[in-house]
Amino acid sequence: MCGICGILDFREQAMNRELLRDMCNAFPHRGPDDEGIYLSPPVGLGHRRLSIIDLSAAGRQPMGNEEGSLQIVFNGEIYEHEKLRTRLTQTGHRLNSRTDTETILHLYEEEGTGSLRYLNGMFAFGLWDSSRERLWLARDRLGIKPLYYYWDGARLVFASEMKALLKDPRVSKELDLQALDLYLTRNYIPAPWTIFRNVRKLPPGSYLLAEKGKITLETY
Repeated sequence: MCGICGILDFREQAMNRELLRDMCNAFPHRGPDDEGIYLSPPVGLGHRRLSIIDLSAAGRQPMGNEEGSLQIVFNGEIYEHEKLRTRLTQTGHRLNSRTDTETILHLYEEEGTGSLRYLNGMFAFGLWDSSRERLWLARDRLGIKPLYYYWDGARLVFASEMKALLKDPRVSKELDLQALDLYLTRNYIPAPWTIFRNVRKLPPGSYLLAEKGKITLETY
């Protein structure tokens, strides 16, 4: 288990490191071994690490590709990552760690969002593609790993836990009355709703793309 979070806002000239640190500190139990932050407007990414695969510094996150054009924060496990690693190295990719995280970066270089069809496991991640100015959020097929996001039409905030989102003062705490009705009817709030308006759970087996000032949701 790790904790991930991030902010995308094209209006920001500088990302707030302290805000990202506060978001990471909202879930220290998810990653007691390390903390990492990546800042490059218009995006900021944060990660709390629980070291399981490749305990070395090579496994630190946020993790980038060789050129630094891609950055990822990842929570979970890809079960067949060694097979994926072998395939990637045979096609000329150079991996600098033994992590499953790095295989996602290099699969994305080849397949884009289509790389999800190769990922067998439990996961949630955020991947920033600076060349396309695109943020890609994805969640595993069964929704084992959580991922929440806030979108107000201009600012996208995401995190493993909702309390991390609420560290951002721009995230509205207005109640979602439809979600409240669902809770009173079912005794729980199903995805994609949460109790807060404009805060949503990314549904299982889905991904979100944020680019060109809008977001799109797809099921894979």
